[in-house]
Amino acid sequence: MNKNIHPIERGVRVVGGAALTSLAFWGPSNAWFLLGIVPILTGLAGWCPPYALLGISTCPAKKKVD
Repeated sequence: MNKNIHPIERGVRVVGGAALTSLAFWGPSNAWFLLGIVPILTGLAGWCPPYALLGISTCPAKKKVD
């Protein structure tokens, strides 16, 4: 499992997921807040399964050391 999410994108995912999850405490009473768990987990792990399936990586390119 190589990281395929850029560090800034990871932060955005965690903050956005936390905002969605917070709906459980102050928003409408339905199960939509559970969708916030997915971006939180992918943001913390740094790996997104759909990105891996599609061959996408937003991580910066690693420099080769000779």
